[in-house]
Amino acid sequence: MEKPKHLILCCASFRMKGEPKGICHKKGSHSLLGYMEEGVLDRDIDARVVSTGCMKQCEDGPVVIVMPENYWYKGIDSEDAVDEILDALEGGEAAEERLFT
Repeated sequence: MEKPKHLILCCASFRMKGEPKGICHKKGSHSLLGYMEEGVLDRDIDARVVSTGCMKQCEDGPVVIVMPENYWYKGIDSEDAVDEILDALEGGEAAEERLFT
């Protein structure tokens, strides 16, 4: 298997003991993982979508990070928000309105 060009990390709020503590999962971050994966495949973006533990940015969640660009996105709680990120990534850009400032 070849290493993907991009890694899309989606906070699932889990901490050391495996218990969700933050707000990302409460705002549905885990339910968007399938939509994100489908969007990556439909757009033929060379990326993997991965859920993560808590990123400690609860006040701005759900949080999504695109690597290696190191784009940190906040408030990714809808399919429209996911589309903004994937559209920008497809164009080689950041979704400026969603970035942490």
